[in-house]
Amino acid sequence: MRSLGLGLGFWISLLAFPISLSDSSSSSSSADQLTVDGTVLQLTESNFDSAISSFDFIFVDFYAPWCGHCKRLSPELDAAAPILAKLKQPIVIAKLDAERYSRLARKLDIDAFPTLKLYNHGVPMEYYGPRKADLLVRYLKKFVAPDVAVLESDSAVKDFVEDAGTFFPLFLGFGLNETVMSTLGAKYKKKAWFAVAKDASEDVMVSYDFDKVPALVAKHPKYNERSVFYGPFEDGFLEQFVKQNFLPLTVPINRDTLKLLKEDERKIVLAIVEDETHESSGKLIKALRAAANANRDMVFGYVGVEQFDDFADSFHADKKSKLPKIVVWDGDEEYHQVIGVETIEEEDHLTQISRFLEGYREGRTEKKGIKGPTLMGFINSMIGIKTVYIVVFLVAVLMIIRSLGQEDEPPRPRVRATTSASREPTDQTGVAEGESSELKPRDKED
Repeated sequence: MRSLGLGLGFWISLLAFPISLSDSSSSSSSADQLTVDGTVLQLTESNFDSAISSFDFIFVDFYAPWCGHCKRLSPELDAAAPILAKLKQPIVIAKLDAERYSRLARKLDIDAFPTLKLYNHGVPMEYYGPRKADLLVRYLKKFVAPDVAVLESDSAVKDFVEDAGTFFPLFLGFGLNETVMSTLGAKYKKKAWFAVAKDASEDVMVSYDFDKVPALVAKHPKYNERSVFYGPFEDGFLEQFVKQNFLPLTVPINRDTLKLLKEDERKIVLAIVEDETHESSGKLIKALRAAANANRDMVFGYVGVEQFDDFADSFHADKKSKLPKIVVWDGDEEYHQVIGVETIEEEDHLTQISRFLEGYREGRTEKKGIKGPTLMGFINSMIGIKTVYIVVFLVAVLMIIRSLGQEDEPPRPRVRATTSASREPTDQTGVAEGESSELKPRDKED
């Protein structure tokens, strides 16, 4: 099997080589002039490294000309580019034809279209945010903002929260010294907004539900959730609170939140319901939120079979199962069922969840393996461009074999192997809030 893989790798490289060779000769001219003029910068093999090193922040779209999602993204980037170029700390938008410059794309591990990356002082970061121009601008502004914003008034607090949008959690310190927050703000800048408010009126205290200072408020605008921390503000307690509040108290499981879960080391209490939008599910989620507030060492999530059936099926749950089902997942290949509390009945959800947690902590569990992909398997579950190369190679081999077996037949017109890749796929992804239906960078287009 290993020799077969090596053989495939050789032929795939051989197939791609002529393209790379022609690209090399065509891009051997001097690098293009690199300026911040509000337009989308066209990158090539000859100017890519220069562009990454020339700009502190550069957002790169790796695309393919035949990719339908790439075509829809292009005008959004054109609209966002002049706005981002005018920021105090400019962000340059650029694009690179990853099919034409395939050698560079392979070097950068580009295996899906479009793949979006933000280069922060030369360090790449995968971009999974929105793709509409106005939302993309708001999202990217986070990375050039101060580590910790200092807010001098109630109106400044209001403006800060509104400008931050809904894509990141916010940590608002009231009555805290800026230096207490500065280390965390620098360390976790990619994950959250951080601010310190100098003064807090009674109205602000009521609106953010805290009754004394100093206090740190964690707010999740997207989920309409917040938590308050009154200290101690040293010896790692503050950082622990921040890390535990990157996620909301109850996490709806979908492909976007799975990407966040893979960065959290806590076990996941997972409730599987038939339809997470149903009124009965709302009551269960409310009970989960109360349990999560008292058990911060674990993540609490929920998923509907109606919304994410292949994920729910991994825990041997479908519409024919007795639901809601509740398990503790390790985030990888195993989960635990608590003996005697495998499902949640209609009455008194909170009491049953408490019994479930008590049974889990006391070890009254049965360990099971998930059915299907792991966490990373779900995130990267669709085939990528590397598979396309393999398919092209196999099609070519089959055509050669067929032609050898039919030497006496009149020659037939040859079908180009690449035509399958030029067809735009049917979009089957979900629609994110405020966006059109688009594949995320690691979802596979073809």
